[in-house]
Amino acid sequence: MYQTEAQLREAICQVGRCLYEQGFAAANAGNISVRLGENRFLTTPTGVSKGAMTPDMLVLVDASGKVLGGEGRPSSELKMHLRVYARRLDIGAVVHAHPPYATSFAVIGRPPTEPLLAEAVVLLGPVALAPYATPSTEAVADSVEPFLLNHNAILLANHGALTYGPDLTTAHFRMETLEFYAKITALSQQLGRPRALTPEQIEQLQRL
Repeated sequence: MYQTEAQLREAICQVGRCLYEQGFAAANAGNISVRLGENRFLTTPTGVSKGAMTPDMLVLVDASGKVLGGEGRPSSELKMHLRVYARRLDIGAVVHAHPPYATSFAVIGRPPTEPLLAEAVVLLGPVALAPYATPSTEAVADSVEPFLLNHNAILLANHGALTYGPDLTTAHFRMETLEFYAKITALSQQLGRPRALTPEQIEQLQRL
């Protein structure tokens, strides 16, 4: 696991490249943040492609969003990230992106809910759908707040997706798992009627 701020900066850039290359963050969309301490957070800068970030571009902020270091401006969705950290002290990293299949579910207003994949049950848990709010506003943070305590993945209506975890790797993997789950759900529904895992099968997975 990453031990120093320098390592975390490199890791954030690596995750940003993954999001960009996978088509989860077109142009300069998406944002990533990590908790460095009780009142210090690293976040991606606004207006920069996640595939072209360098460690020196990242912005250091406090819990109120005040810039403590860095030459750029923090992500416009920082308010949403900080709300997650404020309500979930166990969370160490947040990822926001626009993965196509998951975002398509957000656009039609229906999160994938059927337990179709073991990986989704174990790594992701239930997926919530937050009501639409104007991007970059405090309303987005307000829209996700009711779901933060009981979910680790939230679809943002007509916007994108939000995942978080105790560390950056977990938050990133949850975003990838969410997109894979949404894709399999969409494709299986086109092929026929998906067969969900039984309650007994789900209970066995949760005991692992």
